[in-house]
Amino acid sequence: MSWNPLLDKTIPLGDAVDQVPVVIVPRARDLGGFEVRRALPSAKRQMVGPFIFFDAFGPAEVLTGQALNVLPHPHIGLGTVTYLMQGRLHHRDSLGTDAWIEPGAVNWMRAGHGITHSERQDGPQRDQSKSLFGLQTWLALPEALEDAPPAFHQTAAEDLPMLEAEGKTLRLILGEAYGETAPVPLGFTAFYADATLAPGAALPLPDTHEDRGVYILQGSVTVAGQSHAAGRMLVFRPGDAISLRALDQGARIMILGGDTLPGPRFIWWNFVASSRDKIIAAREAWRAGDWAHGRFKLPPGDDAEFVPAPER
Repeated sequence: MSWNPLLDKTIPLGDAVDQVPVVIVPRARDLGGFEVRRALPSAKRQMVGPFIFFDAFGPAEVLTGQALNVLPHPHIGLGTVTYLMQGRLHHRDSLGTDAWIEPGAVNWMRAGHGITHSERQDGPQRDQSKSLFGLQTWLALPEALEDAPPAFHQTAAEDLPMLEAEGKTLRLILGEAYGETAPVPLGFTAFYADATLAPGAALPLPDTHEDRGVYILQGSVTVAGQSHAAGRMLVFRPGDAISLRALDQGARIMILGGDTLPGPRFIWWNFVASSRDKIIAAREAWRAGDWAHGRFKLPPGDDAEFVPAPER
């Protein structure tokens, strides 16, 4: 049996329970006038399937002369997806990748043993007003991939599977769901999708995955007679047949999940691992700052500055 905090033998299963989900209210923080809302990890759930970090940002207008600039920083033991609805970001990493993150596209970065990257609103767009609306998610890697070589894979929006029927449109971002497979090389079981529902449209959740959650980006939905507004994450019990219905304004939702991992993960700063020792080793390697011969390197073309490791 895989590890899942909702699988408790003292709680009745099947027809004996309602389909009312765990509801997570994200924590908001202000990054200089730019609000970020974090749904995972939370006090109620560390992960949904392998998803261990879920941040929503915007929609916001970034003024002329200002920009979102995330300096080079390291990761281990996870994969990241920055998924945009509006705006664009410049991605550089220690593999030598130099790419732009565009709305609807998937930029899958597997950290594995260690990678460094930056995300910036730079170039000509810095001198103009610009909007930014998107999500950043981390997926904890299975132990077999925690120390794998880092990798980066970019997939354009038009290359992702799209499903349209009965007032709903769904783009599959990662993994397998609804009989489709996204062309992003994960190496483990997970799914991530962007769905838009017209008023009154219903969407069943995939029943081929153990752990499933929904983040409501816009509008509102009803589940088992309860309404839920934008800015909430709903996490459902494994095995329950779940269907969501959009209310009068329609809804845009992100659906996520996959197999639960065989144990919780340790998180420190930008590092995720199945053991404290791996976290400590990565922390000391970053603090050593040996970019020429050490575990971490800075992104070519963006190596003049970096984020130092926190003291604690």
